[in-house]
Amino acid sequence: MLLLTAVAAVIVSGIEPHDRLTWLLEVAPILIFFPILAATHARFPLTPLVYRLIFVHAFILILGAHYTYEQVPLGRWAQSALDLERNHYDRLGHFAQGFVPAMIAREVLSRRSPLKGSGWLFFVVVSFCLAFSAFFEMVEWGAAISLGADADAYLATQGDPWDTQWDMFMALVGSITAPLALGRIQDRQIQAYLRGA
Repeated sequence: MLLLTAVAAVIVSGIEPHDRLTWLLEVAPILIFFPILAATHARFPLTPLVYRLIFVHAFILILGAHYTYEQVPLGRWAQSALDLERNHYDRLGHFAQGFVPAMIAREVLSRRSPLKGSGWLFFVVVSFCLAFSAFFEMVEWGAAISLGADADAYLATQGDPWDTQWDMFMALVGSITAPLALGRIQDRQIQAYLRGA
């Protein structure tokens, strides 16, 4: 059901988006990773918690893809209501970029590595998310170099010279928050799956 809803959201978001190139760049991760999730579901199903988090993250990307992050109405409302200098919707996206991959990495490592129950699990998960965030920033940098001004909406810097650092910081905060907030729920769901397998 989540997969069908996400596919429908991608299709709807592609109807007259604010910027077609930005839309394509933003939904590309969904177009790449959702088929992988579908293909591996039978062999390595993730917990319901992780699938739901992936859906929420996809929806954040889809909304940003349709409007561009600078123009998302929710962010513009917060900008106006809180008298902010910029639309911070992209900060939410980068928080999710740390939060959701942290839960995916934590689940995979808990189930397939000797790190389960180890104090190193948290450190490795956070490190993975920081590496992923840095990689994503390099993808944005590559897009800026190859596309020039056409990539401005995709970068969503909004004139902030520290945007890259803020993006990685928000991913760090998300990657720390996720295991602390949801680790026990995830562990229970993993144990329930292993008992049923």
